[in-house]
Amino acid sequence: MDASDLDAGWRLSADPKVTIAAENVRLRYTVNRSKGGAWWRRGPKKAVTGPVLRGITLAAREGEMIGIVGLNGSGKSSLLRVLAGLQPATSGTVVASAQPQLLGVSAALVPELSGEENIWLGTLAMGMSPDDAYFAKERIEQLAGLGDAIRQPMNTYSSGMGARLRFAISVAADPEILMIDEALSTGDASFTERAKEAMHGLITRAGTVFLVSHAAKTIEDMCTRAIWLDSGTLIADGPADEVATMYRYYAHSIALGKDEAAKGALASATASHPPALSS
Repeated sequence: MDASDLDAGWRLSADPKVTIAAENVRLRYTVNRSKGGAWWRRGPKKAVTGPVLRGITLAAREGEMIGIVGLNGSGKSSLLRVLAGLQPATSGTVVASAQPQLLGVSAALVPELSGEENIWLGTLAMGMSPDDAYFAKERIEQLAGLGDAIRQPMNTYSSGMGARLRFAISVAADPEILMIDEALSTGDASFTERAKEAMHGLITRAGTVFLVSHAAKTIEDMCTRAIWLDSGTLIADGPADEVATMYRYYAHSIALGKDEAAKGALASATASHPPALSS
C-alpha cells in the first residue's frame, strides 16, 4: 500500500484525511548474551530476542495532536521511530501521506558552529530553499528564545537549549507529520507556551503531531488524543484528558507499589478506551 492508496482508501467518510496508519506492527530486538546470562562474561554468546511492540494498530488524521504516554521501556520512542520510517518493523504495515519528521535534526548540526549557523544547516538539510531558510531564521530564533547565545557554539549549550533550538528548526519546516520525543520537558514555561502555539499553528494548517512525554499533564494540556503503551502493548486510545488521567493513576499506583491497583487501572483503561483503527 502506498500514499495514493491511503489517500483514496481512507477518505470513504467525511472525516479528515488519514495521514499515517499502522496495522499490527510488531518489533523485536535481539541481543547477544553469554550462556551464563551476563553480557560481560567471556565465552560463547547466544542470541536472545524480546518484543518491543506487540501488534500496534492505529490511524492518525489531519488536525490531530496525539500524545503517547507510558512508563520507561513501554515502546514509545520505538513506535515513533517505526512510524517515521527510521526503524523497520519486524512485521506489520505502516503507510503515510507524507514523510514524517521526527524531531531532531542533530545529524545535520555541527556542535562547533553557532546556533545561528546551525539554523542554516538544519533548515537546508530539511529541504528548505535558501530564500525560505532566510525568512524562517527570525521566527526560529524567537521560538528557541536563546537570546545572545544563538551566536555561541552549540557545544556550549545546555541540553535544554539544544533541544529548544532543534524543536524550533523542525517546526519551521512546516512538516505535514511531526513527531516529538520528550523535547518539551527541557523548556521553561515561556518556551512551552511558544512551542504550544507553534504546534497548534501546524495543526491549523492540516498537520498531524505526535508527542511523546512521561508527563501526563503535558499530554493532557497539549493534545487532542492520547495513546497509552505498556510493555509494547496499546492499552488505550481516546481523548487526551481521559487517557492521561487513567495513566496518571496507574503510574502513581506503580510508584507506591500498589500492584493490584495498577493491574485494575490497566484493565479498566483497556475496557473503556479499547484501541481500534480509526477508519
